[in-house]
Amino acid sequence: MALYVHKYGGTSVGNTERIRTVADKIIKARRRGEDIVVVVSAMSGETNKLVGFAQEVAERPDPREMDVLLSTGEQVTIALLAMALQDRGCPAVSYTGWQVRILSDDAHTKARIENIDTEGMRADLDQGKVVVVAGFQGVTEEGDITTLGRGGSDTTAVALAAALKADECLIFTDVDGVYTTDPRIEPKARRLERITFEEMLEMASLGSKVLQIRSVEFAGKYNVPLRVLSSFEEGGGTLISYEEAGVEKALISGIAFNRDEAKLTVQGVPDRPGIASKILGPIAAANIEVDMIVQNVAEDQTTDFTFTVHRNEYRKALEILEATRQELGAKLVHGDNTIVKVSIVGVGMRSHAGIAAKTFAALAKEGINIRMISTSEIKISVVVDEKYLELAVRTLHDAFGLDRQPEAA
Repeated sequence: MALYVHKYGGTSVGNTERIRTVADKIIKARRRGEDIVVVVSAMSGETNKLVGFAQEVAERPDPREMDVLLSTGEQVTIALLAMALQDRGCPAVSYTGWQVRILSDDAHTKARIENIDTEGMRADLDQGKVVVVAGFQGVTEEGDITTLGRGGSDTTAVALAAALKADECLIFTDVDGVYTTDPRIEPKARRLERITFEEMLEMASLGSKVLQIRSVEFAGKYNVPLRVLSSFEEGGGTLISYEEAGVEKALISGIAFNRDEAKLTVQGVPDRPGIASKILGPIAAANIEVDMIVQNVAEDQTTDFTFTVHRNEYRKALEILEATRQELGAKLVHGDNTIVKVSIVGVGMRSHAGIAAKTFAALAKEGINIRMISTSEIKISVVVDEKYLELAVRTLHDAFGLDRQPEAA
């Protein structure tokens, strides 16, 4: 029998009625002759409620105890779903992450999976049972409960699919697939039938919220085909897999954007070896992640050094640069937290020239000034003023005809 891992997020199991709907969906799959392992998140809002409880009793909750607390959310869901399946005559058994023995490191609240014991799950599947597993959690060698951080349930599902050598990992969510861009920004956005791991990784890292980066990385590493589907509507969703020879490649697969950007510039710095390290060293020491970097050298042998950070880190980064300005020998430090990043992504870029020129020309035609540019083999990112975000997305979507079927590679 084919084996599928299903993953249902918090919205999909947000109340008992939706849990019964999920049970019906699983039973339909069973009737098609499929073996099913199900991974579920906590019911929508439950994790935030538990975090709130912790903050009410402790100013700085202990990470180990936070994991003990947060893991209870998924425990409720697995029990309710197993009950709903059993009530419909479908044999089912629920397991927490530590019962399955999803072995992780001991980095509490952001642990990483190291190994999974599949023997018990295989025995249950051989007996015709649906196995329901709590997502987002694991256990250390010492027996301490851990949680896997943001997107942890997606990572659990992919890891189980890899360990069990499942045919596919189905991620059921509140959207019916991966779109060429956010349909709330561009109503003509089109659902993609398929996308490569590489493209999905870029989309996720650039702001697409459909899947968390860690789960896509895991799937790519172990070659687990992922399919994003709606919990509430029927449809084929979007398949995420490796590039296949003979499959027509889209020139551009999608447009991602990130509103959470801020830009900082150190102006008039002496152009000498090690200056970039001196600028970014204190930023890194403050645990601030840097995204795009641009350096321009002037005729007077000084340089302007510009980089972007998450908008939440803007004030902190600006204070650090001001504190180190004299040591750097810089003339001026300034920033802007009213910018956004818009990116086009597609493996088709590898075999096509002129994509950058087409991108810049389309934006220029609409009077959109580009503040920074970053490229890789399959993406082009531009930083523009925040007020141009929606116009830039719609302009590029139209310029590359993303509302239509892919151009031939």
